[in-house]
Amino acid sequence: MNSALLIITLFLLVALLVAIRAKKGEKMSLEQWTVGGRGFSTLFVFLLMAGENYTTFTFLGASGYTYGKGAPAFYILGYGCLAFIMSYWMLPAVWKYAKKHKLLSFSDFFASKYKSPALGIVVSIVAVLGLNSLLMIQLKGLGIIVSETSYGLISPSLAMWIGVLAMIVYVSISGIHGSASIAAIKDVIILGIALFLGIYLPIHFYGGFETMFQAIDAARPGFLTLPAKEQSISWYLSTILVVGLGYWMYPHSFQATYSAKSARSLRKNAIIMPLYQILIVLIFFVGFAAILQVPDLEGTDAYLALLRVVKETFNPWFVGIVGGTGLLTALVPGSMILLNASTLLAKNVYQVVAPAATETQVTTVAKSLVPVFALMSLYFVFQGGNFIVELSIFASSILTQLFPAFIFSLMKKPLVTKQGAFAGIISGAIFLAYFTITKTKLGMLFPDWPSLITDINIGFIALILNAFVQVMVSLITRRKVETSGVTSD
Repeated sequence: MNSALLIITLFLLVALLVAIRAKKGEKMSLEQWTVGGRGFSTLFVFLLMAGENYTTFTFLGASGYTYGKGAPAFYILGYGCLAFIMSYWMLPAVWKYAKKHKLLSFSDFFASKYKSPALGIVVSIVAVLGLNSLLMIQLKGLGIIVSETSYGLISPSLAMWIGVLAMIVYVSISGIHGSASIAAIKDVIILGIALFLGIYLPIHFYGGFETMFQAIDAARPGFLTLPAKEQSISWYLSTILVVGLGYWMYPHSFQATYSAKSARSLRKNAIIMPLYQILIVLIFFVGFAAILQVPDLEGTDAYLALLRVVKETFNPWFVGIVGGTGLLTALVPGSMILLNASTLLAKNVYQVVAPAATETQVTTVAKSLVPVFALMSLYFVFQGGNFIVELSIFASSILTQLFPAFIFSLMKKPLVTKQGAFAGIISGAIFLAYFTITKTKLGMLFPDWPSLITDINIGFIALILNAFVQVMVSLITRRKVETSGVTSD
């Protein structure tokens, strides 16, 4: 066992111990297990949400996309800023409604607002599809990080199995308390790693940031600007909108809102969170620094850019710290995804089908589904799932299909009926699924159209179709459902 693997193992054991002990003698009722009894402070809510948002995607996707694509990677900065601004107004409203109606899951919000358990089932299915893609990202990233930083002593498959088993154990025991406790450790370490690498590597290899970009521009002209086609300005802007609007439709981010002590905590969080975009910028710098130092990483190997440049530059013990930190960036969001997926299926599918089920029975079902969902996602990873950024965009796109129904539900005067919400979500999801499964692009259907139109993110078009269908169906059904529309509180 080399020093890198020893340090990674130590990170795993400490994280597992901290997560299990986070139960703190609490009786794990469904409310405690899923939303921490709604008692998390501003600091814990901040760490939890940051822990969910800065993941293996930050380590591998952001740096790898920068390394392989250049300027298009900047969409990651844009969508985060949009999402944080929106959260200042949206999330306090969600928290107030959730507390008043004692909501526990993501789908509870939709089922309650539209007075439709059936809609809750539809939302749960869409959400689980998105969560599956997101968990695949974390597992795939975990395997890559541990395998690379252990110098191949641990295979990606074995690393993923170990990570899955660790998450199953502490999620089943401590629920959201375990995830929040690990997030507190992870966030401090990842911030330090990002600051050091993002500043040190450009200076070490190029003498500074300006000279680094000059060297890249000389070696790869046009790499630092958006291309004229495919990932053009229309793709860039539409992708920012798709991912930004769908940001809080990630069930694990949305449900974390319920755990706050107050609406004020969420407003404070919205003010602080944009500072975390600095971390993304620093990871971008690592990706840029790697372009000329570890060249020829083609295709999915581009996601190895950060790890390879670290291995080329530093001693194994430091590589182990980076690997351990990367491990934590998978465990925190991965465990929250497991928690939320199992809660959705138990609370909004099982309990609807079996309305006589007690809270204890629902809690038991939710905990039983944790290993089922984890192993299912692991199976899909082994079947494919290599393109981390593409998977992330797909997950965001399908979860964004829930945004119109969500935002319409916040209006004081009901605009959309449950029939409209149902029709819109289904139409948007089917439209998106068709283009994703068949790998069809607008340019293929309309080859004579300008790229300004054909480059638009297909998820954005699905979102517009979704909203249009919701409004049209609601207008048709409104008179028949005057008393069963959206609640106004």
